[in-house]
Amino acid sequence: MKYIKWQSDSPETSVIGLGCMRISKMSESAVIELINAALESGINLFDHADIYGKGESEALFGRVLASHPGLRDRMVIQSKCGIRPGWFDFSYEHIIESVDGSLKRLGIDRLDMLLLHRPDALMEPDEVARAFDDLRRSGKVAAFGVSNQNPSQMRRLQRACGKLAVNQLQLSIAHCPMIDAGLNSNMHNDAGVNRDGGTLDYCAEEGITVQCWSPLMYGFFEGNFIDSPEFPELNQKLAELGEKYSATKAAIALSWLTRLPYNVQPIVGSTNPQRVRDMSRAGDITLTREEWYELYRSAGKRLP
Repeated sequence: MKYIKWQSDSPETSVIGLGCMRISKMSESAVIELINAALESGINLFDHADIYGKGESEALFGRVLASHPGLRDRMVIQSKCGIRPGWFDFSYEHIIESVDGSLKRLGIDRLDMLLLHRPDALMEPDEVARAFDDLRRSGKVAAFGVSNQNPSQMRRLQRACGKLAVNQLQLSIAHCPMIDAGLNSNMHNDAGVNRDGGTLDYCAEEGITVQCWSPLMYGFFEGNFIDSPEFPELNQKLAELGEKYSATKAAIALSWLTRLPYNVQPIVGSTNPQRVRDMSRAGDITLTREEWYELYRSAGKRLP
């Protein structure tokens, strides 16, 4: 497993993270089995949000931590806030209350990372900066990032808050319009339309780690492309490379993301311990340039 640092003073964090959105309906014994599978495979990053399971995902995770002393010390834990039913809220009061709620549910005294979840059109950067400063000084949050934000939004925040460490974005082989736009620069085609303002390039320039949500999905929650009849050529190529690297198709698909030349962390959402073990293999695979482009083309992409 490869490890990266978000910032110079951040803990070493696995390049594959485990998303905890779907654990709320699991038993405590099933959650500890899942956690152990991740840790034994080298995955130490656990991704939460205050809205996952309406808070129950964090609460269940917290009960597991409470019953297994020492487990927290082996983890890097992050959570997200800012989404309310029907609206977004980056107000000082909501950020502070959300962090306090997450810490209480998780039963811990510090988040290693807090992400702002989705952009808020009514965001006031100075208000966010005040919340970040208070959380940092109190020791409740070690580092800060965002989710689904473009360069202009991040610049506004960074002028007020200082350097952001992470931007969590939807990105996969089958859903990569940000990569498509870069490869089709100066082309008069749909793939060349820049819809995000160059987010990946901005993150690379600023040293902001890109975390990938839904790294095995296509469209906006349209489905998983692994073994999908919609992607026969892609699955054939994934199988070929899986045989070469002794890895599953999913692990190869994740290694396509980690091959990008900047800090990238796919967040996998499986609740199956064996699948988590299998996908962790991506942290040991480095695709060749030719293999990377073969996978890109096999997903139905055309190079100019």
